[in-house]
Amino acid sequence: MHIEPGLIDGAKITLSYATAAAAGATALYHVVKAGRESGLASVAIRSLIATLGVFVFFEVLPHFPVGVSEVHFILGSTLFLILGAGPAAIGLAVGLLIQGLFFAPFDLPQYGANLTTLLVPLFALHELAKRIIAPGTVYVDLEYRQVLALSTVYQAGVVAWVAFWAVYGAGFGVANLAAIGTFGAAYMAVVLIEPLADLAVLGLAKSLKGAGSRLVTPRLCAAA
Repeated sequence: MHIEPGLIDGAKITLSYATAAAAGATALYHVVKAGRESGLASVAIRSLIATLGVFVFFEVLPHFPVGVSEVHFILGSTLFLILGAGPAAIGLAVGLLIQGLFFAPFDLPQYGANLTTLLVPLFALHELAKRIIAPGTVYVDLEYRQVLALSTVYQAGVVAWVAFWAVYGAGFGVANLAAIGTFGAAYMAVVLIEPLADLAVLGLAKSLKGAGSRLVTPRLCAAA
């Protein structure tokens, strides 16, 4: 997952540091909240699981360059529903850093922009979940329309941030806008797959009756 190197020049990239700092502070809030709810050990384990999952999303699952970025199967809503917002945010941040350090060092200068692109949609997804999922509903009982809404918000958020960085860095030229459109059209195809993955994983969790497990978010099988 990366914004193309050189798309945001040295002066403009400063903005990405500010947005990444804000996203990081929000992630820390969710981590602290999760720690109070289920303990730091559970948060640490779930964060590790999320990091391993993100590594698989970035480096193992198919991914290919399209337009101004790459298309990855980043199952953000799946991470959120199974592990919670805090651990999912840690997994995305650390997984992205591992990718930059060991597999794509040319991505490191854009780490702030890429981190913002992955985390802000996650927090938007979290806010939407509070509005469309009733307090007494556990995640394993979600309907297709609900997981579709969550997936759409996350993937659309990723596309929107990539588009912002591309326009911010390279302007409104025809070629740049065409590259953004190509990327957006390709990336939204993930929305066709992610809700099905969510339902499959939620169905498995329900069959395993994972309530109380430290490996998952408490809301997965227990009412809020």
